[in-house]
Order: sequence, then structure tokens, then C-alpha cells
Amino acid sequence: MKVLRVDETSEARRLVVVQEAVPQLDVGEVLIRVHAAGVNRADLLQRAGRYPPPPGVSSIIGLEVAGVIEHVGDGVERWIPGDRVCALLAGGGYAEYVAVPAGQVMHIPKPLTFVEAAGIPEAFITAYTNLFIEGALQEDYRVLIHGGSSGVGTAAIQLAELAGARVCCTVGSEEKASRCRELGACLAIDYKQRSFEAGVREWSPEGVNLILDIVGQEYFERNVGLLAPGGRLVQIASMSGARAELDISLLMRKRARIIGSVLRSRSLAEKSALVAGFVTRFLEAFDTGDLKPIVDSVYSINDVEQAHERMRSSVHIGKIILDCS
Repeated sequence: MKVLRVDETSEARRLVVVQEAVPQLDVGEVLIRVHAAGVNRADLLQRAGRYPPPPGVSSIIGLEVAGVIEHVGDGVERWIPGDRVCALLAGGGYAEYVAVPAGQVMHIPKPLTFVEAAGIPEAFITAYTNLFIEGALQEDYRVLIHGGSSGVGTAAIQLAELAGARVCCTVGSEEKASRCRELGACLAIDYKQRSFEAGVREWSPEGVNLILDIVGQEYFERNVGLLAPGGRLVQIASMSGARAELDISLLMRKRARIIGSVLRSRSLAEKSALVAGFVTRFLEAFDTGDLKPIVDSVYSINDVEQAHERMRSSVHIGKIILDCS
């Protein structure tokens, strides 16, 4: 099969096509013929050598795919060859075939193409996990989502709004702000034009119940200050740096919680439970149109360099997808 591998001999660490054997199935796995793969910022980090896969996981880049099941391994009962599916991966997506634990696989909703479905697993499972499991989101919560126009951000806005929460988000342009409002955000703040802290305090003077943050160091103190009593800050990335000071007395007075969260390195059992929970509560909403993957752009697998450059530029709104068909 064809696989994209990092050329570690080149200064740019370019991705090159190589031929490798089709993965062998372990018990409980399915083999998917990949038609489309999602591009994530984690792909760029892994390519740069700064985000290695967990032990025992494929070193091929790629955290989500959509395609057709070719074979099922021993112990798999739910899936059969020919099923149209999308899947959450710990690695291996930039390839013609990928072996995936059956519990991390979802049916593709009927209205969606492979390209659209490839934008579901990483973004929506990440958003679901951090809003509802880590963040304990409830109806009428006020939620602040940083990076609202990202893949995870566009998923989180939709999920929170569908669950009855009120959403504010930060973005880097008026175009992104407009798109986030279309998706259900009550307020989208262009942080390049005004203080997001002032905007959030005006919108919700008593603070917000839940914050999803990808920025880290630069926003940490302001995030804690914006929490309502009993609020939760869920840290899902640290793009501006991983170290910050904390006013412990403020945290105590607010009775607030700071939660660190990752998805890729969770156990198979955890990820299967998260996928199952998301499927039960939300997957049908893609059939009705209440949820939709937001596809920014689609690139041929041969144009992966352009796809990565668009991700690196942060101008995208929603998901960048590789068409592997």
C-alpha cells in the first residue's frame, strides 16, 4: 500500500510516498480502505518530531479517516466488509489502509460524503470529551471557546449550542467571527481588534461556567479570572507556552477547577467509551442537519504539503481534508 512518511533526511522533513505492507489485524480490529483523512495541528507537530505517537501505535501520521471496511478481525461482531465508516485513530491515517480498534469506528451518516465524514472523529470526539465529560456541560451554561474557527472549535460551538448552552468564542478575523455566529455562537470576539477578556465580561458579568482553551500560557491568568464560581477551565493545548502562574487563593475563592485533557494517549477502553457516548447522543444529529462537519478545504493526497501549509498559516475555518480516493 502507499503511505506518506516523513523524510527525516531532508531539512524540511517533507512527506514522501513509500510502499509498505498492508497492516495485519489484531483481535478486535477492522481494516479500513482510506478514502479521506483529516489534517490536524498534531500532524504538523509529529512531522516536526515534537509529538511522537504513543508506544505501540503506528508511526504514520494521521488521527482520523473515512473509508470502507475491507476486513474484520477476530472478535468483531458489529462491523462487516463494505460498511462506510469514519474512525478515530492514534496514528496511521496517511495511508491507503489502516487497522483500527472496532470501538473507535462510527457509521458515516447517510447525507455525508467521505470527505465530510473525515472531519468528524478527531474534532467532534475532542469537543464532546472536553465539553461533556471533562467540562460537565449543562443546559444554560455560559461557555467560552478559544479558537472558535478551528476544527475542534466549530465542532464545540455546535455541540454546546445543541445542548442548550450559550457560547462565546475567540477568533482572529471578522470572517471567522461571522462564521462562528452562523454556527450558533452568541458572541465571537476578534482578539486582534479588542480584549477578549473585556468582551466576555461584558457578555457575562458573573463569569463563564466552562472554558475550552488551546492557547495556554498567554491566556491562563485571564481564563481563571473569567470563571464563574464553580467554573471549569479545560486545557486542551498550549500553543503559546506550557508554563503559567496561578493565584491559588483566587482558584479557592471561585471553587474552580483546572483540568488538563488529551485524547490521543488515552487507553483503547477510554476512547471506545467516548466514541460510544458520542454516537449515542449526537451521531443522528448529522442525519437531521443539526450538526455538520465544517470543511474548510480539500487537497489531493499528492498536495499534502499545501494542506499542511494551510494548517500552519491558521487561516482555515473548520477542517482541512486530504482526498485519498
